Amino acid sequence: MNPARSTRSLSEIQAPIAEELKIFEKHFRDSMRSQVALLDRITFYIVRRKGKQVRPMFVFLCAALCGGVRQKTFTAASLVELLHTATLVHDDVVDDSYQRRGFFSINALWKNKVAVLVGDYLLSRGLLLALDNEAYQLLQLVSRAVKEMSEGELLQMEKARRLDIEESVYFDIIRKKTASLIASACASGAASVTDDQTIIEQMRQFGEKIGIAFQIRDDLFDFGDDDVGKPTGIDIKEKKLTLPLIYALTRASKSERRRMIRLIKNHNEEKDKVAEVIRFVWKSGGMEYARKAMYQYRSEAFSILDDMPENSAKQSLKDLVIYVTERKK
Repeated sequence: MNPARSTRSLSEIQAPIAEELKIFEKHFRDSMRSQVALLDRITFYIVRRKGKQVRPMFVFLCAALCGGVRQKTFTAASLVELLHTATLVHDDVVDDSYQRRGFFSINALWKNKVAVLVGDYLLSRGLLLALDNEAYQLLQLVSRAVKEMSEGELLQMEKARRLDIEESVYFDIIRKKTASLIASACASGAASVTDDQTIIEQMRQFGEKIGIAFQIRDDLFDFGDDDVGKPTGIDIKEKKLTLPLIYALTRASKSERRRMIRLIKNHNEEKDKVAEVIRFVWKSGGMEYARKAMYQYRSEAFSILDDMPENSAKQSLKDLVIYVTERKK
């Protein structure tokens, strides 16, 4: 398969919504303000270390595609980003992670108790933001995503104990864990400018397919190739069964499968054993299989966009989709 590639930079992709993103930064910053000095200091730190803002970009571009950005769109983007940030803060506590995007995590600087309370605060600010603006559908869309993210994480933990994940279960996990939030971002962007439930659902499905493709791209990073660089082996060390590995295990003999599972369970901290699992996945065709699946989901997302009217936001959405599925890290 020879996938489409975009040569446009992220700033060029943002062009149709560049002004809106600038306004959003202040809107988001204001939505986190607190009278408590410690909270204000921590939320200021969060704003300073913000990432590429891919999810707000999906919100604004979907809104622009479906009728044009309105005031409610800023509420939608802030709600998505507040709840997303809350889940990241909590994830770092759960994972004992001390870095996020090259910065120290909240729990690394202020310890777990403070990090959990900050996550709770951000969650409540998001809920109140939606209620204060009577944005009930937006609240429903994003709250459903947070529920599914929790379910996906717990399902993955449950299955990791026995390493018995089938492909259908894997897709259920990533649909909930990763794709649900991107789906809610796209649906919320549409819902901020139209009441047409068919269009809102179309954009939700668009976001879900992109979220699944996005996660498969992450899976590929673990095993490395010319596109994504050196293998990291992080998922293997954490005993996570990703799509390339699941495919390889289903194609293996019983004895080889037992050996690989034993290596993942009992020797996942040993570099040479992790490297053996990576070679096994490559030899079994797991990488090629996963890459084809990623491009298939991306193609299905493009098909949804094809039904939408032509404008600059539509082209930027296509380029953003290519950007997140061709990214190098």
